[in-house]
Amino acid sequence: MSTSLIEKALLFASEKHKGHTRKNKEKSSYIVHPIAVRHILSDVGAVKDEEILAAALLHDTLEDTPTTREELIENFGERVCSLVEEVSDDKTLSKQTRKDLQIQHAPKLTEGAVLIKIADKISNVQDIIKMPPNGWDVNRCLEYLNWAEEVILNCPKVNEALETHFAVVIEIGREIIKK
Repeated sequence: MSTSLIEKALLFASEKHKGHTRKNKEKSSYIVHPIAVRHILSDVGAVKDEEILAAALLHDTLEDTPTTREELIENFGERVCSLVEEVSDDKTLSKQTRKDLQIQHAPKLTEGAVLIKIADKISNVQDIIKMPPNGWDVNRCLEYLNWAEEVILNCPKVNEALETHFAVVIEIGREIIKK
């Protein structure tokens, strides 16, 4: 498998997320998250499609950086841009509206977007279990897990390995958080 598109996406995402950190007390470098999403897709889900893997690396660029749709198309093509758009929230909306829309839009996602969405939620849940965001108590962490599960349960079933892994991560997460 050629890695040029994936390498290009990694460099692009790294540059766009430069200086960004996660909301945990460790202030982890943000780029670790898109890289984790890409690895979950390939390692757990056995996804080999370079455009899906590239979109996984880029999945938060439209939402969290000044990246434009045109930049994504120019650098990565229409399909990669479309996948990123499908999994991006509209940050002009309230947080609750964005969360509700993720649940509502989940059944309409394309297969590639579902793969990215599941891997993204797996990564986020794992991060919340290991390094919760600053100020999140047990209830807030469990609330996130419940919401993430609702989003994924509404997605079309496209990859049993990812879906099973997500269910296991959620179950383990609830046990760890409640301790």
